[in-house]
Amino acid sequence: MTEQQTAAASGPPSPGPSASVPASVSRPLAPAVPRGPRLHYAWIIAAVCLLVLVGAAGFRSTPALLMEPLNTEFGWSHGIISAAVSLNMLLNGLTAPFAAALMDRFGIRRVAAVALLLMSVGSGATVFMTQSWEMVLCWGVLVGVGSGSMALAFTATVTGRWFLARRGLVTGVLTAASAAGNLVFLPVLAWLISDYGWRSASITVGLCALAVVPIVLLLMRGQPADLGLLPYGATEQDVPAAAPASAAGGKGLRALRVLRGAAGTRPFWLLAGSFAICGATTNGLVGTHFIPAAGDHGMVETTAAGLLALVGVFDVVGTIFSGWLTDRLDSRKLLGVYYLLRGASLLFLPALFARTVHPSMVIFIIFYGLDWVATVPPTIALCREWFGEDAPIVFGWVFCGHQVGAAVVALGAGLVRDQLGSYDAAWYGAGVLCVIAASCALLLRAKPPAKDLPVRVATATA
Repeated sequence: MTEQQTAAASGPPSPGPSASVPASVSRPLAPAVPRGPRLHYAWIIAAVCLLVLVGAAGFRSTPALLMEPLNTEFGWSHGIISAAVSLNMLLNGLTAPFAAALMDRFGIRRVAAVALLLMSVGSGATVFMTQSWEMVLCWGVLVGVGSGSMALAFTATVTGRWFLARRGLVTGVLTAASAAGNLVFLPVLAWLISDYGWRSASITVGLCALAVVPIVLLLMRGQPADLGLLPYGATEQDVPAAAPASAAGGKGLRALRVLRGAAGTRPFWLLAGSFAICGATTNGLVGTHFIPAAGDHGMVETTAAGLLALVGVFDVVGTIFSGWLTDRLDSRKLLGVYYLLRGASLLFLPALFARTVHPSMVIFIIFYGLDWVATVPPTIALCREWFGEDAPIVFGWVFCGHQVGAAVVALGAGLVRDQLGSYDAAWYGAGVLCVIAASCALLLRAKPPAKDLPVRVATATA
């Protein structure tokens, strides 16, 4: 046997320290190079929620654009159309706390998917309507219930479950998603209505909601524990405080039990009252009636829609900044400042309407846009401070107050327009209401006494 054959038969020699042996043959694998921290799945959840809220925002944009076309085609008055919008907002608010409880029972993914389907069906069915009651059924009931499940209580549930650190900032970003949706949808829908009729807008927002459903089913998860994770920024010691309690959440009447406990406290009524005025002065008045009010002064609908979309641009900035401030400053003082500034701007608005856009109106749009939903992050923070793990459901009821206020003013402003031929009285009244809301915020105490609220809420959810 040759020397080479003998070596081959006896196997490879043991390499010395300096021997060069191919790593793929005999050298053990080198330890993995440490990598940077993986992206926490909470950020995937936040991205999906943002997409859902943007997709659902088209339903908030549409009523203001439909008012004049429906009045022209069917002869329905502003009051009748406003009644459907008012019912939509009312059911939107009433659904929110029950949707939060249903998310505990059936999971965020299922509730969100069903809600989006419901909105899509309601919007699509409006293209066949010929009577005003059909609009009340489709836009008021179906879209109202569906959008209520995708309301701000949805944001509070997601951020409460998935985030401990950066919670205020993420709340601000998700809240701003609705404003971003307005930015995306308003100019497009106004153009569609102008060129192709109002039915094209209803079909468009319905398809957009439908398109988000597969993404929700594929990527949405209920809570970090489903993936063996902790909430973002949490440690093992933080889990009881950061994760929502699902033991009491499986009961269908939990929303009512939580309401019973919260309604016995002064902070709940101060928060619900101030947030009702928030809804009245945003979605109810400006969101629904700004475009027809501008039309009363000769402004083209697409131009007015562009201005309202510009509100959405600055709303994104203002709400994210408000979330950042909420992590650092006293939420009560923030709310007081926000409401006072909003009231001042609304008192000046009637004098700013004109046929064309001028610098004073642009200043109002910027100023009002920064404040539009900047109230949401500090309101959610105060709900968490006072109501702990029940905060998403309590905020759902507070948001219900928001939508009741929006519904009352959406209908009331339409009736004011029908009776007086002008919206001026509505703008002035809204300015006064904002002063009341600021007072409610500043009347909240700095900290809940340990012997008061937690005992009541715990009893209510037992």
